[in-house]
Amino acid sequence: MSTKPIGIFDSGAGGLSIWKEINALLPSESTLYISDAKYAPYGTKGKEAILKRSIINTELLLGMGAKIVVVACNTATTNAIAYLRKNYQVPFIGIEPAIKPAAFNTKTNAIGILATKGTLSSALFHETSQRYTKDLKVVEQEGIGIVELIEAGALNSMEMKQLLQKYITPMLDANIDCLVLGCTHYHFLNPILKKILPEEITIIESGLAIARQTASVLQKNNLLNTKTSSAEHSFFTNGSREVMANLMRWKKTSIQKLD
Repeated sequence: MSTKPIGIFDSGAGGLSIWKEINALLPSESTLYISDAKYAPYGTKGKEAILKRSIINTELLLGMGAKIVVVACNTATTNAIAYLRKNYQVPFIGIEPAIKPAAFNTKTNAIGILATKGTLSSALFHETSQRYTKDLKVVEQEGIGIVELIEAGALNSMEMKQLLQKYITPMLDANIDCLVLGCTHYHFLNPILKKILPEEITIIESGLAIARQTASVLQKNNLLNTKTSSAEHSFFTNGSREVMANLMRWKKTSIQKLD
């Protein structure tokens, strides 16, 4: 069982940012990655639709032999992971916006959260936010249109830059010093955001924490791969292989088409 792959799924290419951290921390582990781009973004869909896609992706990964499933999508985590953990035998790793480290690190007592509607409106998000931000000013912003532009290959477009400027301005007016990226797709916005944001603002993501949690859960369940053979990585998408390849600077042929 320990030599079987780690399964990872996201509503698109955003979860590749999580894959990258997991692969860096656990280079001997093989992986399976599903980009469900045909149904992206999850953040605009209702809970039932998000749960349905999460079940389909989970069963695809388990059918390919995954020993653990990383739900590399904030929206899918907040809307579906409780069901997945209850109904499947393998361990699940979820992702929540990194509100806790932002709350602990802010010096201006003001933080910004850029996330999808599905995440911001979820019960899990509200529980976490209430737990850590009672005495803070929190500026929540729904990232309307961001995922669609990334999945369309328009990451560095003028439209994206204008959209981000519009979303970030109210946060700057509120004197935030921490910006939480509450969607795995948003990792790829870092170069643009660093040009928009003042140097003193810290961008906070969940990638490294998720990789560490994955390693911890694998160890606790005796699932760490102790073999010395080379790891194998398989990537699947029902969307654009070119977009995935460009985001990770891969050759298009390394990504398989998923019906």
